[in-house]
Amino acid sequence: MSTDIDLSVHPLTQDPTKAWEKFKQTQKSIKIQPPIPKGPVADDKVRIVCMSDTHSKISLMKFDVPLGDIFIHAGDFTSCGGLEEVIDFNNWLGTLPHKYKIVIAGNHELSFDPTFTQHTNINDIPTLGFEQDLIKNAVQQKNIKNYLTNCIYLEDSMTECFGLKIYGSPWQPEYGGWAFNIPRGQSCLDKWNLIPAGIDVLVTHSPPLGHGDDCCSGVRAGCVELLLSVQNRIKPKYHVFGHVHEGYGITTDGKIIYINASSCDLRYLPVNHPIVFDIALPKGQEKK
Repeated sequence: MSTDIDLSVHPLTQDPTKAWEKFKQTQKSIKIQPPIPKGPVADDKVRIVCMSDTHSKISLMKFDVPLGDIFIHAGDFTSCGGLEEVIDFNNWLGTLPHKYKIVIAGNHELSFDPTFTQHTNINDIPTLGFEQDLIKNAVQQKNIKNYLTNCIYLEDSMTECFGLKIYGSPWQPEYGGWAFNIPRGQSCLDKWNLIPAGIDVLVTHSPPLGHGDDCCSGVRAGCVELLLSVQNRIKPKYHVFGHVHEGYGITTDGKIIYINASSCDLRYLPVNHPIVFDIALPKGQEKK
């Protein structure tokens, strides 16, 4: 963990909508549409393909997953973390040709969060439109992560691919309930403090404040402490996330590229195409 910069909880952390009104006076969130990389990948670059929030709807996609070197899924690959859903997703991952496939969980992966499954009364779980039996079966699954055999599963952890440092975290501020939800403020900051500085690609399920977090209700769902941590300490080249379906797209603050790769729209239909970008190999690294 890097301790070079000690961040504290922002006084407006409990009201991210109001916080962004203040933040945007001194910084911008610029929506961009960079050209989609096509053709062969240059020898000194790595092509990364990003998706998120597919919610077991992959069979309904009307497009192919683009070719690349690394595939990233930023969580919510199931509807509620059921065993069959996880197995189906893992089988689909096995069909992808990317050399590295990286996956994190989201709030819909109920069975992946032991703090949720062990301390939550099943009858108290909000169904969010899903059948209670599906949710009950999901939270009773054991060792569910062992079924993800066709990817690198990250949970508050890091991996290196082609020398690129990629860190994954499933947590998000309390919003709608379910798994990996934690209170805004210090609880979130404690999770973000686990992320080392200087990584190349950060993958979280939660968006940071001001980037891909604008909900149709007019409120911001992003995390204030995540934005502050990303901008002031972690400083990744790219930050990939999902969670807020209507926030799909790419933004920048002028230094970092933020990617909301949510595949499903508000109707839970997988209409948003994967987001693709090329990143330079670290100096002295060869892609072999």
